[in-house]
Amino acid sequence: MRIKEAVSSLIQEAIDCHASDLFFLIQKGKLVVNFRTINGIANQANFSINEGKELINYLKFAAQMDIAEHRRPQVGAFDFEYNKQVYYMRLSSLGDYTDCESLVIRIIYRVSEGKYFFNQQLELLKSLAQKRGLIITSGPTGSGKTTTMYKLAKYVGQDKMVMTIEDPVEIHEASFLQTQVNLEAAITYPILLEAALRHRPDSLIIGEIRNAVTARLAIDAALSGHLVFATVHAKSTLQTISRLESLNITKSELVNCLTAVCYQRLLPTKDGFSCLMDIASGNFLQKSILKSQRGDYVDWQDNMAKLKQEERISAAVFEQFKQG
Repeated sequence: MRIKEAVSSLIQEAIDCHASDLFFLIQKGKLVVNFRTINGIANQANFSINEGKELINYLKFAAQMDIAEHRRPQVGAFDFEYNKQVYYMRLSSLGDYTDCESLVIRIIYRVSEGKYFFNQQLELLKSLAQKRGLIITSGPTGSGKTTTMYKLAKYVGQDKMVMTIEDPVEIHEASFLQTQVNLEAAITYPILLEAALRHRPDSLIIGEIRNAVTARLAIDAALSGHLVFATVHAKSTLQTISRLESLNITKSELVNCLTAVCYQRLLPTKDGFSCLMDIASGNFLQKSILKSQRGDYVDWQDNMAKLKQEERISAAVFEQFKQG
C-alpha cells in the first residue's frame, strides 16, 4: 500500500505541474525521480535502491509489463484518474550496462486542455486543413504537438472518417479509428498505411515522423490526395523543411503536398500554460521550400515581444523562449 500511495502521489504532483515525463533512474546508490516540465528537468524525489525497485516493479505490473525482465526494452501503458479526469500513462523501461533498470512515464493530457495565446492561429490551421495535403506540427518534446494535431483532425473530421497510424497511440479518441505499430506481430507502418488507404479515410494521422520510412509514408499519402497530419522534432518552423529534406524528401514533393508547417512551444503563464505557434503557409511556405538556405521563423519574435508587452508572459519567460 505504501508503494501504491507513493506512485499515486508522484503522478498527481506531476500532473499538477503539467510535467510531460517522469524519470525513474538509479544514480549514486539511490533511485532518483525527476520531472520534465516546461522549465526543464528537475529532481522531485529520492528513494533507496530497494524502494526504487519496488516502485518500478509496481509501475510495470500496472502497465502489464514483464516484471521479471530488467534488461530488455519494454513498453506499457495504463490509465490514471485524478480530479475526475483520466490521464493516459505511457511507460518505457530499459536496463543500462550495469543491469540497473530505468523507467520513464510519459503523461498524455486530454486534447481539450490545450490553451492558445492567439486563437486566430488555430483558426488559420483549421482553414488550411480544408485544402488537404500535409500539415506538420513541430517542436520539442512536451510542446503539445499531438494535442494540436488531434484538435485539427477532430475539427475537420466531424462526420468523416479519421484514421491514425501511431507508435504508440498517445491520445484515446473514440471518434477516430486508431491503429498502432506492433513489430512483434509484424504490423509495421507500411502495412498499416496500405490497410488504411483501403479503409478510405478522409484524413489520416501518421503520428511522429522519426525516420525516412515514416516521412515517405506521410508524403505519399498526402500526394495521393489525403489530408495528413503528422508531428516531427525540429528546432524551428522553417528548419522543419530542412528536417524533411534530410529524410530524403525532395523540394518538388514538398512543393506539391506541404500545406502548412507549425512550430509551437508551451509557455508558462500566471495561470498555467498556453501554446504559442509560428505558422508557415501559402506563398511564403512555397518560396521557403525552394530556397537553399532558410531562416528559422515567420513571426515568432514579434509575437513573443507582443506577449511581453501585454504582460501575458514574464520577462524571464520572454528571455527563455525568444529564440524558440
